Amino acid sequence: MSAFLILAYLFFLGSLLGWGLEVLFRKFFSASNPEHRWINPGFCVGPYVPLYGFGLCILYLLAEMGDETGIENSAAGRALLFFGMAVSMTVIEYLAGILLLKIAKVRLWDYSMLRGNINGLICPLFSFFWALLGAVYYFLIHAYILDALLWLANNLAFSFVIGFFFGVFTIDVAYSVQLISRLKRFAEENGVIVKYENLKAHIHAARERAKLRQRFFFPLHTVRPLQEHLQEARGALEKIRERRSS
Repeated sequence: MSAFLILAYLFFLGSLLGWGLEVLFRKFFSASNPEHRWINPGFCVGPYVPLYGFGLCILYLLAEMGDETGIENSAAGRALLFFGMAVSMTVIEYLAGILLLKIAKVRLWDYSMLRGNINGLICPLFSFFWALLGAVYYFLIHAYILDALLWLANNLAFSFVIGFFFGVFTIDVAYSVQLISRLKRFAEENGVIVKYENLKAHIHAARERAKLRQRFFFPLHTVRPLQEHLQEARGALEKIRERRSS
C-alpha cells in the first residue's frame, strides 16, 4: 500500500476519533462549558477535527520509527518516544493556533488561565495530556491500526469511502474558510481577536432567548446577520471590562 493512502486513511480516522474525543471532553470536563452542553468542536461543520488527523499521522510515523530502531525495547526508550509524541502534538497545536490567531484573528481555544501557557495556545498540562494520548495510542491502538491498514489493502473498495470523506471535507473547509474570512474582516475593523467558542456560546444563548432550534453542526448559522452577533458580543465584553475597571 502506498504511503499516501496510508496517511490519507490515518487522517480520516484521526479526524473522526479526535472529533469524538473533543465532543466528550467539552461535554463532561471543559471548564468553559459549565452548562455541559453538547458542542461541535473546531471550525469545521462536519464531525472531524483536522488537528487530530495530522496528529495521528505523526503518531503513526513516530511509532513506526520506534519499531524500526528498537527504541521501544527499554523503558527509557519508550519514555523518549512518548516525549517526542508530546512535543510533536504540541508543535502541531501551536502552529495551528498561531496561524489562525495571526492570520485570521480568530482564537479557537484559550489556555491563558493555565500555568506556563504560551500565547494561550499551548501549556504544560495539555502537553502532558498529549504524552498520555501518545502512550494510549502506542499500547492500545497502534497494533490495531496496522491490522486496519492490512484490511484496507485487501479491501480497496473502502478507498472510495475515504475519497468521499475528502470530497465532503474539502467542501466543508471551503465553507469554513469563507466564514473565518468574515470573522477576520470584523476583527481587523474593530481591532479585536474573535474567540470562536465564545461566539458560539453567544449565538447559542441568542437562539435560546428567541426559542429557536439549536444547531449542532451549524453553530454559527443565525437568522440575524452574523455581524450583529459579533457587535453584541463585543459590546457585552466591553461592559464586563468597564465593571472590572470601576
